[in-house]
Amino acid sequence: MDWPYELQIGWRYTRSGRAGRRNGFISFISAVSMAGIALGVAALIIVLSVMNGFQKEVRDRMLSVIAHVEVHAAGDAALPDWRIVAAQARKHPQVIGAAPFVAAQGLLSHGEAMRGTLVRGISPADEASVTPLAAKLRPEMDRLVPGGWGVLLGAELARSLGVRDGDKIALITPGGQVTPAGVIPRLKQLTVAGTFETGHWDYDNGLALMHLDDAARLFRVEGPTGVQLRLKDVQAARRVADELGRSFGAGYELRDWTRSNRAWFDAVQVEKRLMFIILTLIVAVAAFNLVSTLVMTVTDKRADIAILRTLGASPRSIMGVFMVQGAAAGIIGTLGGAAFGLLVALNIGVIVPAIERALGVAFLPGSVYLISRMPSDPQRGDIVPIAIISLLLAFVATLYPSWRASRVQPAQALRYE
Repeated sequence: MDWPYELQIGWRYTRSGRAGRRNGFISFISAVSMAGIALGVAALIIVLSVMNGFQKEVRDRMLSVIAHVEVHAAGDAALPDWRIVAAQARKHPQVIGAAPFVAAQGLLSHGEAMRGTLVRGISPADEASVTPLAAKLRPEMDRLVPGGWGVLLGAELARSLGVRDGDKIALITPGGQVTPAGVIPRLKQLTVAGTFETGHWDYDNGLALMHLDDAARLFRVEGPTGVQLRLKDVQAARRVADELGRSFGAGYELRDWTRSNRAWFDAVQVEKRLMFIILTLIVAVAAFNLVSTLVMTVTDKRADIAILRTLGASPRSIMGVFMVQGAAAGIIGTLGGAAFGLLVALNIGVIVPAIERALGVAFLPGSVYLISRMPSDPQRGDIVPIAIISLLLAFVATLYPSWRASRVQPAQALRYE
């Protein structure tokens, strides 16, 4: 196949080594430029993959306790019949599970210790279809029976209260009785039926689970105050909540997990964008090193350019030759960096422990951090934009040197040859 001569000459300039150049320093600078692009692209992929890994780890721990979407009656009143709401929600193809709940707040007391907590009344028979935690705690869930007044506490909450299985604790709830002496809070003695650990501090330190009927009686509601929904695709929660909101009408409020945890969700997105911008600047610096490389190449190849011009090459063809050279360097650097970055990102679970053993240190000690390993989750949505931006920057960096090469005059270039 006959390739255009601009492509052939440009590729020859790219792959010619030190021996093929009168100025070997240009070859060195070109290699450094390609290595810089590769390292920048690899760093972007590795850092964003690790950030995605931490985000996925925290998200999975969070969603092991809470539902993807919650349906509430307007004003947080009790639902007339939660099964009708669940049946209507199940008509959506994304919904695969539904369970009722009662959500309220209270104050747990044991001895001198008191802790504020989120109290969630659940149906043990239905909860497993919504949250992985319920399926994991099947024996403990079976201890939650109507009228038994049992409660499951987060591990850190139980530790701070100093209680274990079988201990009695007091739950102080809002809406006490008003007397001439003042307001007497309502108290109810509960039995610790077990503890659970999710690895998410907010829930391990501030969540208590009890039977749905006991919670409804305790907080004086006529039934469940909402329905939890589990979806096939957790990332579609916001879209599904909007679609279900339109189908349910004005009498219901729908909250998906991204809106319920908006502060955390938005903070992660902002951090990823900022890190992407910062590391893209590294790629930009390496890409624009191609400018100096190509300028020196043009200076070194002035005689070649003059000869090509005298043989009939147009200024556009000369410009094409050097654009091919710069684009080839950008492509090689981008593909090499993407391959290296993916290789590290996919094996970071092996690489980091090996470095820790070699140095005798722990980067994420389990005694300090809830996540003690380095997770990684490379995503196509991050890698493809990185590669495209790197290629565009390399292409832009070739424009000025290529234009300068096209302006070389043959007579002036050959005067001193």
